[in-house]
Amino acid sequence: MRAGGLGIPGVLVGHWTDQKSETGCTVVQLPEGTVCSYEARGGAPASRELELLKPDKMVSRVDAVLLTGGSAFGLAAADGVMRYLEEIGRGFATAAGPVPIVPSLALYDLGSGDSRVRPRAEHGYAAAQAAWGTQVLSGRVGAGAGAYVGHWRGRLGKRPAGLVSHVVRRGSLVVAALCAVNAFGDIDLGTGEWDFESVGRLEEPFGSSEPLSQTTIGVVCTNARLDKAGCGVVAQGAHDGLARAVSPPHTRFDGDAFIAAATGEVDVQLDVVRFLGLTAVCRAIRSLGPAA
Repeated sequence: MRAGGLGIPGVLVGHWTDQKSETGCTVVQLPEGTVCSYEARGGAPASRELELLKPDKMVSRVDAVLLTGGSAFGLAAADGVMRYLEEIGRGFATAAGPVPIVPSLALYDLGSGDSRVRPRAEHGYAAAQAAWGTQVLSGRVGAGAGAYVGHWRGRLGKRPAGLVSHVVRRGSLVVAALCAVNAFGDIDLGTGEWDFESVGRLEEPFGSSEPLSQTTIGVVCTNARLDKAGCGVVAQGAHDGLARAVSPPHTRFDGDAFIAAATGEVDVQLDVVRFLGLTAVCRAIRSLGPAA
């Protein structure tokens, strides 16, 4: 099995990017038997097929995860990912053939570039095909093509962000984070504070933002052996990593969400995976550096 760009065998990453329109989508293809769950926070999430990731739902195996721009429009790219996976025989077995399981998260990038261009089914298909090519894990590509941080500063104050990643290893255990960072807040390198004094009264920066125009989304992948409930705990830890690296996090303008995926190769205590996931997300986001 091919070693993935996130350091976990069988985990492959592909993108479709429209640099001019500042949008795109990213597919994380997962090996057979991968278990997933999620945690969504903030006030404005955009998602597809997350309900089935809850521990009480029947389906426990996931074929791929889609991260996409285009807000809710961009979730249509999942149709193309499903078509590609169906063609290669992946999916939940049914009497009429396999049904690929592709939970999807979207961020709002319609305020950047050309808002008329959104990831569609053909773009999701292209990203899934590209997952067998060179692994690109950072930059203004895929779901991060139209991502910015510091949205609270307004159009002239926000700065480009994008797709970021980080891999943490402890012996045979691997925990990796891939995030598309499009946050209302700024990158926090460890102060844990937001300097409201420098921007005036508290309500001014929040009132200046375009509503529902942000969101940080991501995937935490591990080779640990976890069930859906355990993956949910790891996804919760991912949000703790976000809260360390973005200030303020999880606002009503953000639709922050993480999916955690476990490929089931290494037995390890759950809290170890959770902490390493937190660390991977925090380091990945902080790699964008502080505001000038």
